[in-house]
Amino acid sequence: MTRSIPAVLALLALVACGKGAGDKTAAADSLNRDLQLAPAESTMALSDTAMANAPQPAPAAPAPAPAKPKPKPAAPAAPVITSVTIPAGTVVHLASNDSLHSRHDQAGKIITANVTQDVKDAKGNIGIPAGAVVTFKVVALEPAKSKSAKDGTLTLSVQDVSVNGKSINIAANVDSVEHTLQGQGVTAGGAARVGGGAAAGAIGGKIIGGKTGAIIGGIAGAAAGTAVAVQTADRDVVVTPGASIVITLSSDVTVQK
Repeated sequence: MTRSIPAVLALLALVACGKGAGDKTAAADSLNRDLQLAPAESTMALSDTAMANAPQPAPAAPAPAPAKPKPKPAAPAAPVITSVTIPAGTVVHLASNDSLHSRHDQAGKIITANVTQDVKDAKGNIGIPAGAVVTFKVVALEPAKSKSAKDGTLTLSVQDVSVNGKSINIAANVDSVEHTLQGQGVTAGGAARVGGGAAAGAIGGKIIGGKTGAIIGGIAGAAAGTAVAVQTADRDVVVTPGASIVITLSSDVTVQK
C-alpha cells in the first residue's frame, strides 16, 4: 500500500510533537524534583550552622574531693618538772648492801642501802627513785650484855642519798634495822665466870668430902660455871645484806631533775 507524501509528513509531525511534549514533561518533572530537594538541603545547612553557633552547655563541674578530716588539736605539753621536794615525815624503805657484826665491826664504819620503793611528793612525782643509794655511818655498835638482854646497841646516822649520780645531803631518823642476836659462847669474860664457878665448887667439895670431895666438887663446880657462862654470855648484834632498814625524813629533801 502506498501512502501519499502529505500523509507521511503529517504523521511525522505528530510523532515529533508527541516526543517534544514528552521531553518537556520530563524536564518539568526534573526541575520540580530539584526545587523540592534544594529547600531541604538549604534547611539542613541552616540547621547545622545554627547548632554550631548556638551557645553550648557548660561542661559539668568535677565532683568535689572528699573533705579531709580536721586534725585533732595537739594535747597540751606536760609541764617540765625541774625539781621535786619530798616533805619531812616521809617514810623511806631500804635494803642493806652491807653486813654488820658487833664482834668484828665498830663505830665509824660506813655502810650503804638501796631504796626499795619510789619516794614521791604530794603530787605523785618521783623524787627519790627505787634503787637510789643511801649512805649510813655507824655511830655505836655493841653486843647484848647477857642472854636475857632484849637487844644490843646499834646506832646509824643517815649521811646522804645518791640520785642519778648526784649526792644530796638528807636529815632522817632511823626507825628500825632488821638484825639478829647471836650468842658468843664461852668468851674471855665467860671463862672468868667459869673459873669463879669452879673455885666455888672446889670449896664446896672440900667441905663435903676432903680432897676427893674437893676434886669432885671442883669438877662439878667447873661444869656449873660453864652453864652459867653460856646463860649469861654476850650476844652479838648481826646485820646481814638485804636486811630491812626504815627511816623517816626529818626535813624536806629537794631533788633537782
